Amino acid sequence: MQSSQTEPLLKNPDRLEQRLQEIPPDPGVYLMRDASDRILYIGKSKKLRSRVRSYFRASQPLSPRISMMVQQVGDIEFIVTDTEAEALALEANLVKQHQPYFNVLLKDDKKYPYLCITWSEDYPRIFITRKRKRSSAKDRYYGPYVDAGVLRSTVNLVKRIFPLRQRPQPLFKDRPCLNYDIGRCPGVCQALISPAEYRQIVQKVAMVFQGRTEELIEILTAQMEAAAAALNFEQAAKIRDRIAGLKSLNAAQKVSLPSDTVSRDAIALASDGDRACVQLFQIRAGQLVGRLGFVAECGTTSATNPGDEMELRGENAGEKVAELGLILQRVLEEHYQNVESVEIPTEILVQYELPEAEMLGDWLSDRKGRKVAIFAPQRQSKAELIEMVEKNADYELARMKRLSDRNTEAMQDLAEMLDLPELPRRLEGYDISHVQGSDAVASRVVFLDGMSAKQHYRRYKIRNPEVRSGHSDDFASLAEVIRRRFREAAKSKQESGQIDPRAEMPDLVTIDGGKGQLSAVVEVLREMDLLSDVAVVSLAKQREEVFQPGESLPVNADPDRPGVQLLRRLRDEAHRFAVTFHRQQRTERMRRSRLDEISGLGFERQKRLLAHFHSIDYISIATPGQLAEVPGIGPRLAQEIYDYFHP
Repeated sequence: MQSSQTEPLLKNPDRLEQRLQEIPPDPGVYLMRDASDRILYIGKSKKLRSRVRSYFRASQPLSPRISMMVQQVGDIEFIVTDTEAEALALEANLVKQHQPYFNVLLKDDKKYPYLCITWSEDYPRIFITRKRKRSSAKDRYYGPYVDAGVLRSTVNLVKRIFPLRQRPQPLFKDRPCLNYDIGRCPGVCQALISPAEYRQIVQKVAMVFQGRTEELIEILTAQMEAAAAALNFEQAAKIRDRIAGLKSLNAAQKVSLPSDTVSRDAIALASDGDRACVQLFQIRAGQLVGRLGFVAECGTTSATNPGDEMELRGENAGEKVAELGLILQRVLEEHYQNVESVEIPTEILVQYELPEAEMLGDWLSDRKGRKVAIFAPQRQSKAELIEMVEKNADYELARMKRLSDRNTEAMQDLAEMLDLPELPRRLEGYDISHVQGSDAVASRVVFLDGMSAKQHYRRYKIRNPEVRSGHSDDFASLAEVIRRRFREAAKSKQESGQIDPRAEMPDLVTIDGGKGQLSAVVEVLREMDLLSDVAVVSLAKQREEVFQPGESLPVNADPDRPGVQLLRRLRDEAHRFAVTFHRQQRTERMRRSRLDEISGLGFERQKRLLAHFHSIDYISIATPGQLAEVPGIGPRLAQEIYDYFHP
């Protein structure tokens, strides 16, 4: 069904109408593609034709995000299904496979951490992260967890209960570290345990974060009794200690429905009209085992399916309760798409009736293999549970609002101070770090709505050959970094006359420095024909003075006003990020300095040696035969390396 046309459908009304007529009024999934056949968005609907047509009605108000998407649609593809539940399952699979640019249901809020288990590795790692970006489809993320302190405590306790890999890299080349001797690690670095045996241990750990602690205790109890019956008392004692540790973990949890054995999730939200804080409590065997948090935007933002969003904003929009129920629906859909079937509870309590509760229930029942009930309780203990979840959502919303108000005040002050046309919601800060020109690097940090967004941070190694040890040039370094940052935006503007929306242009760029650094950046933007598209200022350190292009005097602003303080936070973060990267580069260079003195040992071979031995100390004590085992190191070169360290 792919079209060979290259112009968007909006510019060809006849082709658009013909395409809409071809779409049937059946349940299914639709795929929006751009002119280059890339998938922009994947959605589902119980009536495909009416849903897709709603995107192109002239009278239909669209949010900026959806309007941007519709303008790029060059073709529409559809897949018809028998039921709505099948459409939901198909949509989930296609989104995971293609990851379209506009399929962003929930705001990526970095204050909520996840737990990651890297099942893609032979010996999986377990760690806490705030970036949910899968390097492999096999890796699993649990969360996001509202209480980071509780999550860290749980992980530390789990690592004391089970023998787990403790380090990302081995400490020694030919022997395990102290963690193995005290029973904290099974000797992963020296392969003293097979990958299959180690994965069995990690699977038990995963059960804790799936809310299946009671089930795990039952399994361990049976193993303990079997070990005792076989007179393997040492193994039985180890399992007994693990069971005691798991019971102490459960003891710290709040009992909400003590007489219940049913697995259930309870979800509620609090909304101020612009955003909704969603809380999901996981209750297993009457105990609260997990508290997850999500942030969804209300009305005209990316929290909901674009088609659902337009239904809510159209002439036949329902009451506010219908909108909140729809947000809960979409949050549940996304959450359960990313969990294993054993993590799906048999009962889901919701604050408001879901618009498609029956469809979601059928889909979850198919995945779990047994009936999953979804309902909004009205009385007794289950209604009280929902009230408790809603109260927690209220507290979280109030906290977010205080932080948001502070950041909004700073952005408004900054816009007024610099005479910007709109609030600078995306700020980018740049800085250079070096020691007299050596190991010169640059940093880019990004603030979104006044908060750091580390997923957008970037580090640059300065490539300019004129910047070297003994000869620094911050102006040339900044010019290089800005040219590399905006290269794609300039290319798209030159080819089509407008900047590609996916270039993610900043509302304001802040340079660490004075008028000289600012002039160098302005000259580059002028060469790239982007000076009118990018607002740029510099912030000098000594007097915290803000300079604008073309102005010889700094902006008349009090250093303590909110807008200047926001720029200072951005500048200081860019400086910290640049200095950290510079120190890493300098340390690596110093590690390689002794190896540079060995003839025939270039940069790539040095990397292979360090990757194999992990330190120069181990290289210095290695035998010629051990050195020759490294790829690219032949017997002759291995002997030269050995002779260098043993004159």
